[in-house]
Amino acid sequence: MFSIPIICGSTRRDRQSIKVARFVLARLQQRPNIKTELIDLLECNFPIMEERLHRRDDPPPGLKEFAEKIGAADSLIIVTPEYNNGYPGVLKNALDYLLPEYERKPIGIVTVSAGGFGGINCLAQLRLVCLGMGAVPIPENLSVSRVQDTFKDDGSYDHAYDKRADGFLDEVLWFTEAIAARKAKDQTK
Repeated sequence: MFSIPIICGSTRRDRQSIKVARFVLARLQQRPNIKTELIDLLECNFPIMEERLHRRDDPPPGLKEFAEKIGAADSLIIVTPEYNNGYPGVLKNALDYLLPEYERKPIGIVTVSAGGFGGINCLAQLRLVCLGMGAVPIPENLSVSRVQDTFKDDGSYDHAYDKRADGFLDEVLWFTEAIAARKAKDQTK
């Protein structure tokens, strides 16, 4: 069984990305042999990072649990909106608290925008950050344009995203399985 938590990377009022995060969670829960959960940064409420977790003896509340979930995960999915051509500072802050937990970990990125480009600028930046953390951002992504029109407050959505989400999740699982197999092989040496 693979552990693939989903991080919702926004704490903004009236955020639209939470609807997409819940959609991805529901799609991933339909897959066999997957353990997943939604890690909502709004609930974490981490203060601005002063030092990485592994260098602290006084971590903020909830940070050790966050680190344990990320460290135990076989891969991650990050759902983030694009704000002003980038991703939210709260996401960068949460990611920066950790480092060894990301080593060679596949990361699937879902971007959300109110406009027509689906967060491609945010996607490019976040991929670079993932590489800098030692993680493996997968080539496939799921971009949601005009989120307010495609994912409604009542839970309804444009079902064209079913097929797109399935393709994205297929790739997340491919990289998860491939890297897990390699890690297992390395441990037997």
